Amino acid sequence: MNMLNKLIYSLSIFLTITFINIHAYAQAEGPERWESAIQKFEMQDDKTEIEPGTILFVGSSSIAKWQNVNEYFPSKKVLNRGFGGSDFQDLLYYTDRIIYPYQPSKIFIYEGDNDLAKGEKPKKILKRAKKLRKEIRKNLGDTPVIFISPKPSVARWNLKAQYEELNAMLKAYAESQENTEYADVWNPALDDSGKVMDDIFIEDNLHMNEKGYEIWHQVLKPYVD
Repeated sequence: MNMLNKLIYSLSIFLTITFINIHAYAQAEGPERWESAIQKFEMQDDKTEIEPGTILFVGSSSIAKWQNVNEYFPSKKVLNRGFGGSDFQDLLYYTDRIIYPYQPSKIFIYEGDNDLAKGEKPKKILKRAKKLRKEIRKNLGDTPVIFISPKPSVARWNLKAQYEELNAMLKAYAESQENTEYADVWNPALDDSGKVMDDIFIEDNLHMNEKGYEIWHQVLKPYVD
């Protein structure tokens, strides 16, 4: 192989590897980045059969970190399938694997928080919420869906106006749909001055501590019952 051919060969190898890496990175940035988390759920399901009729909690890290949610509602069968820093697009992608197979009696959804944080507009987020609700109705009929409002936090208080806009849209949409509710965890987390409480979070000022989850418990209890 002469020098020119060696250079051409080396260049082709380099371009091939680069393309593969770029493709892998692009895949990692999409919903596929949660594939390992979803597979973990599926492995758990293989070991422990989930009875139809459970109350399902899905959504981003505020759900994922509520690992003892079943202890807040001891008289109910509750299943947590929250994953990482997901958004509505991610949840839409995995509905056939972490929602429909369980045949839940109710579905609590917490998304929108990360959507807003990455710059998505409330109207676009609402559009995805509507699509998700439509898909659930198509596959699970009249199963009730409860949208949990994106919560306030110290870390994202600069986005207050966008959160309030999205929450107003989600509330109006839920009220216009059958078997659809809007659970407001925004206002109960505000102090008397209208600012978010600063003692309901862990060190990152984004994710909640026990006091924060107790607020959620009080808000969501009527919907669970």
